[in-house]
Amino acid sequence: MTGIANLKELFTRNLRTSGIYIAFVLIIALFSVLTDGLLLSSRNMTSLVLQFSYILILAIGMVIIIIGGHIDLSVGSVVALTGAVAAVVVIRGGQPWWVGVLAALGTGLLVGAWQGFWVAYVGIPAFIVTLAGMLLFRGLTLEVLNNVSLSPFPSEYTSIASGFLNGLLGGYGYDTFTLVIFAIGVLGFAYNAWRNRRARIAYKQTVEAPVLFGLKLAVIAAVVMWFAWNLATYRGLPAVLIILAVLVMVYTLVTKHSVFGRHVYAIGGNLAAAQLSGVRVRRVNFWMFVNMGFLAAIAGIVYSARSSAAQPAAGNMFELDAIAACFIGGAAVTGGIGTVTGAMVGGLIMAVMSNGMSLMGVDQSTQQIVKGVVLLLAVAFDVWNKKRAAATR
Repeated sequence: MTGIANLKELFTRNLRTSGIYIAFVLIIALFSVLTDGLLLSSRNMTSLVLQFSYILILAIGMVIIIIGGHIDLSVGSVVALTGAVAAVVVIRGGQPWWVGVLAALGTGLLVGAWQGFWVAYVGIPAFIVTLAGMLLFRGLTLEVLNNVSLSPFPSEYTSIASGFLNGLLGGYGYDTFTLVIFAIGVLGFAYNAWRNRRARIAYKQTVEAPVLFGLKLAVIAAVVMWFAWNLATYRGLPAVLIILAVLVMVYTLVTKHSVFGRHVYAIGGNLAAAQLSGVRVRRVNFWMFVNMGFLAAIAGIVYSARSSAAQPAAGNMFELDAIAACFIGGAAVTGGIGTVTGAMVGGLIMAVMSNGMSLMGVDQSTQQIVKGVVLLLAVAFDVWNKKRAAATR
């Protein structure tokens, strides 16, 4: 029969999910105090979106790879290669900016198909294939750029990562368009949450009490609209945030409501059972890596547009940031568990930590130590939570 969860059950029913959101709030509060509120200033929040968007884009693809039981160590090199291809086409070749975008996307798809072939159809472990790819694509980047940076990109290209949409609906001291877009997003989220709650009740599953459900939606709406207000009172809606939001919505639907998404979870959760159930494992694995190449190309476009240059060392260590975002966001090391939204929260935790420590003047070596400790604790929490769940069965 339908149960009503109390407040304690709300947070303990799925500790992996609730824990990461609590940690996110605490980290924001901590660095807000340590930076005297500078972390949450309108300028800095806009800067956070612009500086870390490409890591979040990579994390979307990486979490799908990890859910499927694989890993991809080559995405940083693919970011560099796709940005280099775009630069050669646009800057050196004199082609329109959109031709460079298409060339970068095509390169990413080819890279994904190359790696997917070796993993899915030859049977080489993804760790080895992508480790080789990390070296291979970095070398190709050096060849494409002749080991020198290419710059600058035209303004149309750089606006992909640095452009803003503002003034479309007017506003005095703030951008109305930004507020309207976020309000629509909040309403859509609330409607979807309400539908999911109705569905859970129909299937006689436990749900929050109506008061708690309404309170949760009110808190989320207040936080989102506060963030929107900060963007609206600075420069408006960043174009790259629209790209990221579309990707998050699309891939959330893909992972939760598509056959492909269900097959990815099945393969990562129990490969033998997936094969016996008729899942075409090779095909799914192949398209997982094609998708990763596509998203790495988008990240490469955003990164090169942000810096208005293609650099031989671009994307260095990006793969580790993307992997860390997924694990901090609740993805399981053994596969079969993880969400796009969790990866986004994990990436935002990394972004807030990096940005907060930079505002405090912490040197890079200390920042790397802190990131490493946080990643280790996140994986340790995953292991502990599994043992806890097994002990309660």
